[in-house]
This record gives sequence, structure tokens and C-alpha cells, in this order.
Amino acid sequence: MRFRRLSLLLLVVAAVIWQSCTSTSSSRKSPSPEEEPPEEIVELDLANIIERGYITAIMDNSSTGLFIYRGKTMGYEYELLQVFAKSLGVELRINITPGLEEGFEKLNAGEGDILAYNLTVTKERKKRIAFTHYHNLVEMVLVQRKPANWRDMKLHEIENALIRNPVDLIGKEVVVRNSSSYVDRLQNLSNEIGGDILIIQDDPEVETETIIRKVAEGEIDYTVAEEDIALVNSTYHPNLDVETAISFPTQIAWGVRKNAPDLLDTLNAWILEMRKKPDYYTIYNKYFKSRKSALQRTRSEYFSVGGGKLSPYDSLFRIHADTLGWDWRLLAAQVYKESKFDPTSESWAGAIGLLQLLPATAEEYGVKNLTNPAQNLYAGTMHLKWLQDYFEKHIPEDSERTKFVLAAYNVGHGHVMDAIRLTNKFGGDPQSWNEVSDFLLKKSSSKYFNDEVVQFGYCRGIEPVTYVSNIQAIYESYSALFPNQPKEAVN
Repeated sequence: MRFRRLSLLLLVVAAVIWQSCTSTSSSRKSPSPEEEPPEEIVELDLANIIERGYITAIMDNSSTGLFIYRGKTMGYEYELLQVFAKSLGVELRINITPGLEEGFEKLNAGEGDILAYNLTVTKERKKRIAFTHYHNLVEMVLVQRKPANWRDMKLHEIENALIRNPVDLIGKEVVVRNSSSYVDRLQNLSNEIGGDILIIQDDPEVETETIIRKVAEGEIDYTVAEEDIALVNSTYHPNLDVETAISFPTQIAWGVRKNAPDLLDTLNAWILEMRKKPDYYTIYNKYFKSRKSALQRTRSEYFSVGGGKLSPYDSLFRIHADTLGWDWRLLAAQVYKESKFDPTSESWAGAIGLLQLLPATAEEYGVKNLTNPAQNLYAGTMHLKWLQDYFEKHIPEDSERTKFVLAAYNVGHGHVMDAIRLTNKFGGDPQSWNEVSDFLLKKSSSKYFNDEVVQFGYCRGIEPVTYVSNIQAIYESYSALFPNQPKEAVN
């Protein structure tokens, strides 16, 4: 009897093993239709980037990565990327992407070249992208709210009300950024402390700093962030505590495509060299150590991370942009380029105010007080409208014409018309700014400014060409970080 039972047991075990093996074998031969195919990675390395003339960074709008303060585009990651792009001799472009998963997808699809979040290096992420040398080593910390009356409490009383031992997170809800390394860390921590932490991932488009603000405002109780980000935000929200570490120091780095070894090697060499320079630490300290500046920014309504305004003159920009048929942010970008929103600004040549008008030009439109923002913007807009009407017969397409108008505002319509005539003479497209701007640059050469079709002589063309390019870049930043209107004028 015992032998029969043993034989039956062995048969059952053998059957289970056989079924398991055949099942495994079958699954290897025939992948489930629900299984996702491998992620495709575009072939695009450093040589392609240099050839096309720009490098694109995928970033989010945060108080350390990228933001706009009083019209100026700023941020720790942004400033470093600018230095790197300059070292390559290419333009820096930005692709604002709040969602981490979307950022990974865009990188591998070629919509960006560097993933420049405050990105933690993990084994799982290394399967999808290549990481640069780390910028920093930081711990992950718990972000929690101090007691409501914490200002009236003694230090030990505050300490007793806060979580200092991660074990106390068992059974607590912790809301974190979607698809972030915080999820993995909290899952591992749950295993380490022998109890479940209730991990909730916020919506994909919600950044870490927004979740931190939810803690400060009492909407949620806990989140997790890297210590440097948490410290900056605790300056904005003094009712936050960020002193409970939940990890060992982790590497913070940028990411590139796995099939872009030349870009990775160049970035790594640049990072190692940059670390030897005081500029690197000046940039870091500016955003992570200067709490006074950080507090000043966060209290300003002209701060893209929560402020919502570009300048005190946004309503005037909207009114005058309508006259031109422009997106108001394009006019704001031009004003920032001209005067940095300072209505009392005066150039060495005597140009005054927001749009840096010469008194003689302003008088043509009946304006005398150029330090008055409303009057200055009126006269400047009328001059832009005159230029717009002038170029309409030459450049019928709106977005192209806007570039010609901006160049003419900077250098005069006569020089721009000379460049149009040169472009036409030498077989180019006189309605394309890219081609006409080349001849505007050539007008600093005697071969071209002495040409028979040129009427206005020598021109230092680099100034209007750079002027247009800078305004386009500023406008792109404004459009990305203040996305309340569709882009219209500059593509």
C-alpha cells in the first residue's frame, strides 16, 4: 500500500514537472500576444547632432531643472546643458516633458538626445538607456509635514510628531511620481521593514515638486524625493520636514540612447572636465545652496513653477499681440530680448524702454514718454505693424514673414531687403529666412555689400540673425512653460 501511494505521488510530481516544462517551452516558442515588442531606438549619435546644428534635451519644469523667472530661462540642468551645447558648437533646444515614461520613449524615438531630469540611476533603467557619469550622490528622503502648530512647539515635541524610523511607514500611504525610482525604493523598503507601505503613483504628468507642494498644503501626508530637491522645496515650504533618509546615497545622472556611444563618451569627458572648474560648483550652489535666492523666486508671481506670470506687462502684451496677429508670448520674448522687461532701460545708442525705441521713431506714432510701458508698447507695436505690412508683398507666409519683421526691427528694413535681393540674384529662395539670413551675414563682406543690387552697404549681419534666433529660443521656452495659447508666429 505504501509502495502504491509512493508510486502515485511520484507520477503526480512527474506530471506537474512535465506540464511545467512543456508550458515553459511553449511560452518560449510562442510569445503571448499581449507581450510588448522590444523598444525601438532611433539611430542618431553625436555626428548627426553636430551636422544638424542642435541638441535637444528632454526636461521638466522644476525649480532646479528648468524654469522661467522674471522672463529669464534658468535652472541647474539648463545652465549645464547650455555650457555643454556651446562646447559642441550647437544650439540647445528643449523638449518639455513632465512624464518620466514619456521622457524615456521620446529619448529612444529621437525626439530628444539627453534625458536631463534629476534622474536616479537604477538597474532597471539601464536596460533602456545609457547613463552618464553621475553629477551628484544624494539620498532619498521622506517629505512630511510638521505639526500644524510647529512654530509654537519645542524641538523634541516636533521630533516626536514626525516619522524618523522607516518602520513607522508600515500601513501609511506615500504618494510618489509615476514610474519613478521612488516606487522601487519604497517596495524594497517594505521588504526590508517587514510590512507594506501603501505606494500610490500620481498621474504621469505630475512632477515631484507638485507632489511635494501637495504635502505642504495638506492634500497628502507623505512623498519621497532626492535630498537636494527636497531641501530646495523645504525653503519654499517651511512647514515641511525632509530629514528622514530612506535610502543610501544614489547616483544622479543624465541619460542618452544606448546606441549613441560617441555622445555618451563626449558627455562623460565633459562632465569630468567640468567638475574641475569653479563654474560647475557656482552653478550648483546657485540653485541648491542659495536659499535666499530660492525663497525670493518662489515668492514671486513671475516664477513659472507656480507663479503663472511672465512679467507685470502680460495684459499689455496680449492686447498689442492681437494687433499683430501674434501669440502674446512672442511679443513678450522680443520685449525681454530688448529690455529684460525694464521700462527705464536705455541703450548706448539712445533707445529707450521696453521695446528700445529711438525718440525719433516713437514720435512718428505720436509717443513722447518712452519710459511709460503702455506708450512704449504702443509705438513699438505700430512700428512692427508697419514692417509687417511692408514685408507682406515680399513674404506671404506668416511665420516666415515674422522672422523678417524681427530682423528689420533690429537692423532696419533696408538691410533685410538687400539680403533678399542678394538671395534672389544668387539663386536662393528670397522667401526663406534660412537662406536670406545667410546673405544678411555675408553683407559684412565687401564682395557682397559692394554688389550692384545692394543699396544700403555694409551690415554686421550677425546681430540681426542672432537677434531672431534668440527671440525664437526665448519664445519656445515661454510657449513650453506657459502653455495657455497655441503657437502661431514662429515655427
